[in-house]
Amino acid sequence: MSTHGFPFALMIFALTSCSGDQHDERLRKAGPRPTLTALLKVADAKIGERKFAQCTACHRIGLGAPDLGGPNLYGVYGQPMGQNSARFSYTAALRNAGGKWDAPTLDAWIANPKALVPGTNMQFAGIADPLDRADIIAYLQSRSAP
Repeated sequence: MSTHGFPFALMIFALTSCSGDQHDERLRKAGPRPTLTALLKVADAKIGERKFAQCTACHRIGLGAPDLGGPNLYGVYGQPMGQNSARFSYTAALRNAGGKWDAPTLDAWIANPKALVPGTNMQFAGIADPLDRADIIAYLQSRSAP
């Protein structure tokens, strides 16, 4: 039996188990069957920034940054849906959805965009983990004007 794969497997295990986000510990602090409010109390914007990295294929989040496949998300928190970037061509479904990008709306969107706004063009399956979503929401809040 070859042992060449063992060090690599050990390294992968170490990297994945030491992600530094204390996910399970923070989830326990949020309580059993935590609400979004409880999750946001243990959410971490710095961890959310790392988790937002998967979004950067389509989105930027810097003041004045360009739109890509999706709009620049700088300042999106608290803004009306489908209107954050004057340069981006939002779908009619998103422009007409009503509401604003608050925590509950972002949570539903990040979980499953097409379920929240049928007819959106966003090609993203969603994030199932509610604490991961709360971390991303905390990051979006931190990148919005006061």
